[in-house]
Amino acid sequence: MDQRIISLYDEYTHAPLKRTEFLRRLALITGSMTAALAILPQIEVKSQLPGTVQADDLHTEYVSWAGVNGDMKGYLARPMEDKPYRTVVIIHENRGLNAHIEEVARRAARAGFLALAPNALAPLGGTPSNDDDARTKFQELKPDESLQNFIRAFDFLSTRKDSNGNFGCVGFCWGGAMANNLAVNVPNLKAAVAFYGRQPDTNDVPKIKAAVQLHYASLDTRVNEGIEKYIAALKANNIVHELHMYEGVNHAFHNDTAPARYDEKAAKLAWERTISFLKNTWYSKNSRERKWI
Repeated sequence: MDQRIISLYDEYTHAPLKRTEFLRRLALITGSMTAALAILPQIEVKSQLPGTVQADDLHTEYVSWAGVNGDMKGYLARPMEDKPYRTVVIIHENRGLNAHIEEVARRAARAGFLALAPNALAPLGGTPSNDDDARTKFQELKPDESLQNFIRAFDFLSTRKDSNGNFGCVGFCWGGAMANNLAVNVPNLKAAVAFYGRQPDTNDVPKIKAAVQLHYASLDTRVNEGIEKYIAALKANNIVHELHMYEGVNHAFHNDTAPARYDEKAAKLAWERTISFLKNTWYSKNSRERKWI
């Protein structure tokens, strides 16, 4: 597909552009409004469709905890056996909690984790079924409040008998930026994995105690602008980190409900690296061994 179309859709979903302007510019690329409307099903995300990883052999539930601006809600999944598990918070894109992210949580549960996928939009009434409405609703969120609501997710998990208190997080897009910010703001976080997420303020990087794993797409020039400074700051502060750049793929390459941008090979490799990173041993910057239990 014409990379101009992918880049335009990325701008539409993140700037965001009004839909009328997006369609006008898409028609200019494709040659007509008819052609633009015909190509829409190939590029639009179908995030509300149920995934392929079912919950038949997992324990799943919807949970809630007190946020700073109203009740937070989330989807929780873990293996069926009732015992403590290492715990990972799964953080959605700028569409709120949807069927796709719930499936990602189940994938983490299948790998042996207690996975919680919070919904940043819960205090605003939840996730609209329409992605355009969800992105619009995101503009009402206050960043500081959202950060505190996700920090409180770890406080909530600390009260659960099925969590062993070993915490990690994995975020995508908006959630990737949140994962980076949680690394800065949650001192007992052991691992933060960010997929194509904005980088934190480099002045805050010395606060990071977690090991950090970063997944970026080579064609995602908008988000990639801050990588160099972030990596330099991680190195300067002796923070354990991994950077993985996936050549020839786009932003959201891991999202299999985004057909035009999804890349199966890169997505599979990135997820394997994520699970391995969350499970394996690493060392903190004071050389004290830290590992999952």
